[in-house]
Amino acid sequence: MTTSMEIIYTKRFSKQYEKLSPKLKLKVDETIDVFGNNPLDPELRNHALKGYLAGQRSIDVTGDVRIIFEQHQQYTLVIMLKVGTHSQLYR
Repeated sequence: MTTSMEIIYTKRFSKQYEKLSPKLKLKVDETIDVFGNNPLDPELRNHALKGYLAGQRSIDVTGDVRIIFEQHQQYTLVIMLKVGTHSQLYR
């Protein structure tokens, strides 16, 4: 879908990622690989967020784990903001 996508990871994302189990880190890595190839792949359930998170988007890693990100310039630049469970991210 995209020809070239630059992905930037915030310090917050990196800290949250480091706290994940090795199994979950692997799943996050796989999800980001799928995202890099096709950010609109149906398995990601990529969707816009509302309310205080308006302007950000979310993709599914597992049933409860999500990645919150911002996309710019039609997915040529993506900023990974947070990773965690639904309850950790949406409070």
